[in-house]
Amino acid sequence: MSDNERTANRSERRERGKALRKEVSRSSHGTWVPAPDRPDPISLLRDQDRGRLEHLLPIKYGRMLESPFSFLRGSATVMAADLASTPVTGLQVQLCGDAHLLNFGVFATPERKLVFDINDFDETYAGPWEWDLKRLAASAVVAGRENEFGEDVNRKLAETVTSSYRDAMLRLSLAPTLDVWYFNVDVDRVLEAFERSSGKARKGARKMVRKARTHTHEQTLEMLTELVDGRRRILNDPPLLVRLSELLTEEQKAQLTEQDIEKMWLEYLSSLPEERRLLLSRFRVSGVALRVGGIGSVGTLCLIVLLEGGAKDDALILQLKEAGPSVLEPYVKKRDYGNHARRVVLGQRLMQAASDIFLGWHKGLLTGIQFYWRQLKDMKGSMDVAALDEAGLETYLKVCSVCLARAHARTGDASAISGYIGKGDAFARAIADFAVAYADQTERDYQTLVEAVESGKIAAEKGI
Repeated sequence: MSDNERTANRSERRERGKALRKEVSRSSHGTWVPAPDRPDPISLLRDQDRGRLEHLLPIKYGRMLESPFSFLRGSATVMAADLASTPVTGLQVQLCGDAHLLNFGVFATPERKLVFDINDFDETYAGPWEWDLKRLAASAVVAGRENEFGEDVNRKLAETVTSSYRDAMLRLSLAPTLDVWYFNVDVDRVLEAFERSSGKARKGARKMVRKARTHTHEQTLEMLTELVDGRRRILNDPPLLVRLSELLTEEQKAQLTEQDIEKMWLEYLSSLPEERRLLLSRFRVSGVALRVGGIGSVGTLCLIVLLEGGAKDDALILQLKEAGPSVLEPYVKKRDYGNHARRVVLGQRLMQAASDIFLGWHKGLLTGIQFYWRQLKDMKGSMDVAALDEAGLETYLKVCSVCLARAHARTGDASAISGYIGKGDAFARAIADFAVAYADQTERDYQTLVEAVESGKIAAEKGI
């Protein structure tokens, strides 16, 4: 927004949003027809593999083969290219970039309060607000099909995504600016929503929260480390968890000195506020390992660092994830985030109501590789979407949509977006049309991957 647009009163901005319907009709968002020159999805995925650890890529494709929904999770680059050809209003927000329904969950704020929010920002970038909404709605249809719901139910789920986003955006557009910034979805409110849903959904929600409350950093230490001669060290469990000392050749070990590790550590610390640098100064790096997780990021360098304090049980595990270009970058106006890791951190801080106190970045001065840092698995929980019934998944999507609207309202013009959407169901119906059509496209792309694996074009290892 320009300065004039930012200071215009809300009713004026709402009217500007409403006027955009004449330029980009709401019904136009419902169309999805792949272009004749649509890029081959396998080629897009392979392009993204460049520079990744080759021996891990079969694990990525093995995980994507599990189902069309797993394919959707790992193919944000494919959908980004497709979204680039769809209509947009020109209203910009900070996008998640990969807002499928499993990239939301429960985690603890710095005050140790549990909240529900978006939890993945690898692809975050400034861009059209519609793209996040369309990806969430499409994921709802694909997940509903995987749960064997009827097509009428799946379409209703996609409409629920948009109608819940619409209602939340309207409320946020009328709220005081600071209230929008401070607003968060407390886990107790999430549980209350599920209490009004089905018995199966209530059970799933309680399990998610119970899991988050027990997934403390102490439990993470017990799962991933062992005590040897009174010292804690990271376990070795290849190929998903491998100590760095096991990966490096003798020559590489000689090249990577303690001073080099210290420099990388100091680079990360320099990205943190001073009080957090003081906190981490009480720990020292005592171990590093490669850890494989997720789907789309498999093959990138994802490390964990064991930090030890001054007592036997005084330890902490941080995660470093390699940050490359966002999948959205080729299709949006370029922004100067400084580097890719800083982009992820800034995007997360902008979109989340509360972020990990250890969230920072490492500029890659030694290796050229950019990493963002965070605490690993501290009080985090996710919903088992596959176990939800129709009422449960609908409730879950309502909560996700409120979180997405709040993130967009923090970083964009809530009044203009709300004015464009309106109070009726026209836009919700259009997004549902798109979501159903794109779910069909996802299934076709998934079959393309199946055929590529069967022909030997792509190597895949299942069950890892």
